[in-house]
Amino acid sequence: MACLVLLVPFVASGGEPAPSPGGEPPLRPFPMDELGAGPLSPPLAEALQAAPPSVSAFYVRRGGELAWQAPERVAALVSLLQALEGEGLSPADYRPARLQEAARGGLDETASRQERTRFDVQATETLLRALRHLQRGRLDPTRVYPGWEIPVAPPRLDLVAIHRLLAAGEVDRALARARPEGEPYADLRRALARYRNIVRLGGWPTLPERRASLRPGDVHADVALLRRRLAMIGELEVMVADTEHYDDIALEAPPPHRYDPPLVAAVRRFQRRHMLEEDGIVGPRTRAALNVPASRRLATLRANLERARWLSGESSAPRVRVDVAGQRIHYRRPGGERWESRVIVGQPGRPTPVLHSAITHFTLNPTWTVPPTILREDVLPEVRRDPGYLIDHDMVVLSPEGRRLNPWRIDWWRPGRVILRQRAGPQNPLGRLVLRFPNDHLVYLHDTPAQRLFLRPQRALSSGCIRVEGVMELGRMLFADTGTSRDLMALIDTGATRDVSLAREVPLALHYWTAMGDGSGLPSFRPDIYDRDPALIAALAGPPQA
Repeated sequence: MACLVLLVPFVASGGEPAPSPGGEPPLRPFPMDELGAGPLSPPLAEALQAAPPSVSAFYVRRGGELAWQAPERVAALVSLLQALEGEGLSPADYRPARLQEAARGGLDETASRQERTRFDVQATETLLRALRHLQRGRLDPTRVYPGWEIPVAPPRLDLVAIHRLLAAGEVDRALARARPEGEPYADLRRALARYRNIVRLGGWPTLPERRASLRPGDVHADVALLRRRLAMIGELEVMVADTEHYDDIALEAPPPHRYDPPLVAAVRRFQRRHMLEEDGIVGPRTRAALNVPASRRLATLRANLERARWLSGESSAPRVRVDVAGQRIHYRRPGGERWESRVIVGQPGRPTPVLHSAITHFTLNPTWTVPPTILREDVLPEVRRDPGYLIDHDMVVLSPEGRRLNPWRIDWWRPGRVILRQRAGPQNPLGRLVLRFPNDHLVYLHDTPAQRLFLRPQRALSSGCIRVEGVMELGRMLFADTGTSRDLMALIDTGATRDVSLAREVPLALHYWTAMGDGSGLPSFRPDIYDRDPALIAALAGPPQA
């Protein structure tokens, strides 16, 4: 009876055991002899011996009744598996045709009770695996990215409720019970549907290479191609009427080969969604983005849907989120107000990590201790050329014990274990404020004196830390929202270097999205600055890992 008491609430609450790294949830024989509610049939007890615990619990909750003994129920299950294409998953991974074939034998009038039972459990296991992949991911992120740090939450699935919906033929509602919630996933799904259709239609036209950029007001045959290209993704207002068939509107229709203002506006929107200079000029970078094949964009959307599944168990509590590839920061305040700004993230050789943490305290008027990598690769070459570099940058030289050293007496070609520290001040690279959160990468959010860099459309320029435009405003909001009863600006204006703890920690997430959707189904595609998409796309083309 103890087993029944444990298993039934487990499934009723929608829980699932945590999967083992890269594999199925831990398999264990189902202890039928502990059931106090009456034994299940011997064929079912035998079939459940090697089944995942949640499959066993499913049949316990059904009182031992088989679930897939009607052809229409199997048909609904097959429809659900085929509908997974709309989630960016491959239905072939779940072998719906093989399940249909097994049903013909398992449900045949001549089939034995054992054959019917084995088929039933097989169908339930297929459903469980498909829904687990839908909710928390088809792949184990630690296998794709060995440095992955964010735990994937255990699935929350109520197989009994989902089976009832399938039995009633409500496949869409059954999928909705398992699908990740939230706008990011829903927006990516809408974008996926749009781009799948584009691929089915053969993709979009390619703009030919040309020496001169296309500029507003130009008249050229490539402009007509540009109109067709943008119309394919939904910018329908750029298309012009065919005046050969409608003579009466010839005076109103703009020339298809003229680069007119509505087309310029559409190009600017495209540039904004692809993190390009919003100048309305189709130069080499904009043309290269326009010419990325639709099939590759579709693969990118599938990769980001998988990322969304890995993160789908996150809390919805107010938090600071850094979109690393999109180079933006977002803060949802406790009252629902949203704040966002631009950030500067790590350059390709010094990437900003993906992690979850919490902002715990601020450092005001910080000094900056030069990290070892920056010391070795950036600062030492400058000092060797000109020891006056240290004076120009207000740096002091310290021993490992913190004793100040004379920089003119150091052999900078063999400096030993010296530490360089820049004093607080207007030229300090950390600016006047640092937001600290525990992590193993020694990264943080901070101010910067180089405000002009925020004007660049692509800002992967730092050594891993995150420079925040408007960080003072963010700091004041965090003080107010956590009940930290201090005047942030008054403390900063003293010029003193000090740490101030927040009254409450604020959850923080650093994520990496190379595509994001919006409510219109028009996604934004970001540069894959750390070259992380190829490994994920390749893994999705291989066998499932989770």
